[in-house]
Formats: sequence, C-alpha cells, structure tokens
Amino acid sequence: MKGSAGRKTFKIAFMGHSQSRSSIEKAAPVVLFVCVHNAGRSQMAAGLLAMHAQGRVSVRSAGSAPASEINPAAVQVMDELGIDLAQEFPKLLTDEFVREADVVITMGCGDACAVYPGKRYEDWEVEDPAGQSVEEVRRIRDELEARVGLLLADLAAG
Repeated sequence: MKGSAGRKTFKIAFMGHSQSRSSIEKAAPVVLFVCVHNAGRSQMAAGLLAMHAQGRVSVRSAGSAPASEINPAAVQVMDELGIDLAQEFPKLLTDEFVREADVVITMGCGDACAVYPGKRYEDWEVEDPAGQSVEEVRRIRDELEARVGLLLADLAAG
C-alpha cells in the first residue's frame, strides 16, 4: 500500500482481544502499552514497536478509560512513517491483557494497571498528545520512537 506521500504503508496487526497467550509463538515476548485513553501515546508506541520489531515481538495497547477514537493528529504523524493507525480503535485495559504480557509499559495511567509477579513494568513519562498541535504530536512520536528503540534493543539482548 502507498501512504499519503507515496511511501510504503505498513498495516500493523495488533493482537486481537480474543487471542490467548497459548496462540502466540512462545519465543516472541508480548509487550503491552497502556495509557488512559488508548488514543495517542500507547497506540503510537505499539505501532512503532510493531514496525521496528518485524514480528519478533507481539504488541498490544489498551487504556484505563478508552476514548471513542484515535487522536487524528496521532494517525497523521504515524502515517508519515508509513504506519496506518486509521483502522485501530481504543481498547479497554483488562486483567487478561496484563496477564498475557511479558512487559507492561504505562504512560500516565497511574494505578489503573494491575500488577502481577514475573512481569516487567516500566512507566514512561511521555506528554499526552491530546489537544496538541501536529508539530507537538510529531515530537511526542519521535520521543516514543527513541524509547521503543531502546526497549527493542533491551528485549533482543535478553
């Protein structure tokens, strides 16, 4: 597929809610990105990790209080990288999502995420793109991309 600027567009296949851990290849770690509305930060981080991991990591995102749609500015800035978030939708965080994850990355959701033993948890302090200009959302995307790169390198190192 071609994006708006003629670049190749990647459709990101996120893990569906009905998938269980047993249906995922065991060698691929599962990373869950969580923010409040699952409309900006967590969606962008999930799309970036899915693109860069190229199947080596299973990716999910969810929110403690999901919005009704993905932030249009987030969709726009991700499209610039060839990542299509237009078909995504905010998903409610469930205990099942957390139990199935190996790594849980939170971004501003406070105590809404259940804590289970044996999981790796990180809290990324990343500005919320809600109500921000496209230029600011682009800056947030770039910050997320740098963090995703570090996470992927760390996961690859084992």
